[in-house]
Amino acid sequence: MSSRYLVKTTAQLIVLFALLSPTASAEPWKFGVMGDSQWTTADPANANPYTVPLSIINQVNQEFIKAGVKFVIAVGDLSDDGNDISEVTRAKAAQPLIDVGIGFFPFRGNHETVGLNNGYGLSVFRSNYPQTQTGTFTKTDHQHYKIGSGFSSPVSVSTDLNGMSYSFDYGDPESRARFVIVDPWATATKVDKNPNGCPLGYTVNDQQAWISSRLDKKARHTGHAFVFSHQPLMAESHQDTMFNGYTNSNPDWQNRFFASMQDNGVKFIISGHDHMHQRSIIASPDGKSHIEEIICASNSSKFYTPKPLDDPKWFGQKTRETSIAQERYTVGYYIYTVDGPCVTVDYYSDNHGNWKSDADYPNGVGKADTAVTPAFHFIKKETWSYSTNGREFLIPQGASYAAVSDRFKGTTARILDGTNNSTERDGTLDTKGGVGRKLTKTIDTGWHEKQAPVQSKNDTYLASNILYLTGMGDLGKEQTDVYTLSINYHTEKLSSQHLKEGIFALATKDADGNWVNAVDINTGGAKTFVAGPWKKGYALGTYGIDQLTKTVWAVINHNGSFAAAKLHN
Repeated sequence: MSSRYLVKTTAQLIVLFALLSPTASAEPWKFGVMGDSQWTTADPANANPYTVPLSIINQVNQEFIKAGVKFVIAVGDLSDDGNDISEVTRAKAAQPLIDVGIGFFPFRGNHETVGLNNGYGLSVFRSNYPQTQTGTFTKTDHQHYKIGSGFSSPVSVSTDLNGMSYSFDYGDPESRARFVIVDPWATATKVDKNPNGCPLGYTVNDQQAWISSRLDKKARHTGHAFVFSHQPLMAESHQDTMFNGYTNSNPDWQNRFFASMQDNGVKFIISGHDHMHQRSIIASPDGKSHIEEIICASNSSKFYTPKPLDDPKWFGQKTRETSIAQERYTVGYYIYTVDGPCVTVDYYSDNHGNWKSDADYPNGVGKADTAVTPAFHFIKKETWSYSTNGREFLIPQGASYAAVSDRFKGTTARILDGTNNSTERDGTLDTKGGVGRKLTKTIDTGWHEKQAPVQSKNDTYLASNILYLTGMGDLGKEQTDVYTLSINYHTEKLSSQHLKEGIFALATKDADGNWVNAVDINTGGAKTFVAGPWKKGYALGTYGIDQLTKTVWAVINHNGSFAAAKLHN
């Protein structure tokens, strides 16, 4: 055997072992989430049969296909009338996703329980969505494939729940996530009523042992877990909850459910029901647990308006909610990206918005195209994140961002200066009028460890781990408040030329993924280098290096990934 062959074979084995090694980083992957899909008005274009809004669903499907998601989760209310033929129509509307290899995982909402003599939709749901038990999908050409693993349902509570409440895992070991779907709706063996008269079945409390076992971070072997329920923890318009009553009902159930999520590192509970985009931090009744709730924007011809904060049927519980973001009267969808320890959520909605509801959809009484869905132009409205190796900071309006500080494996990042100057409010008023609640910003940090210190092809050298920072902006605006960010560095690769010319600096990634000077991505400002520490009063675009503290800093107005870097000449 020749020495050249041995060298080649050894090199190939090294590459193979690197790929198979558990330390090799997995590729990021995406899943989509879509809201309630109900058609609730006339259909002059004959485009939305059996109360299913195909004219909306088809447009959103294409966005998921373009985004390359692995699967889509639909948060219930799959049709408006819940009849068997309507549910079959909704299942067929997901076939374009399935035919290109994108999975579709739905669950019931209250409208699935109101069909005529169809047993609360259990049979038609199971026959059309076997994937909720197996993860197996069938293309139109009869090819089969599987998405997800470890499927489970709380059958020890009742076999009626098989495939209704369910959980599964997806992703490589470094980016694996568990999905837990909770269905409390009526079944053949248990029927009760919630305050709105919707038929309920096995409660969250009945299922809590299963929920907690599926979320157990010591046993689940996934870095992330997401919980879904059609009803929110605390909605904006609907006042019923997933706890068999109003927001004050069954506080012990609530405390146990909240604690099971917080104690197991679950950051988001994702729901529908309210037909608006809403993000909030909700506290448990005992105040010991806090969870971020994401209520999904409508994929329907129906839109709701928040009820007044002092409405008596909130029973004073709205004080447990901190409002982060809200958008009403829009059609939207969500792309979740799982990248190792970091999860990023992008919310897209049409750039028109302000659609009218039900009989006035989309533009209002007297409009020629009333009840005809327009061609939507979806744009990114908001990005937020969390990371299992990062932190979250709640910054009220008027407060300083200087509270934001985090450290990861020798790299420290701090916001030195800046104020939450937002004046945005939501549309949740009170009976006396008013201007809505002031929105609080959630600033999240996350980290990716820099790779071995090998200079990249474009002559960029990273001298710190990589910080991921989100939450600095308002919904619908890419530009953030002006703030000063600093990161410390570890390197001996500095020359007098680097110090004089600002080649070594705080860097960020541009739209093409290349590392560039962080101030180059600013909106406005003048690029100005300072060889020395940051001083209060430095204008937007000023950046520098402080050799005494071994930090780079910059005055910027955008979110992104950041690192200390020697940039290319």
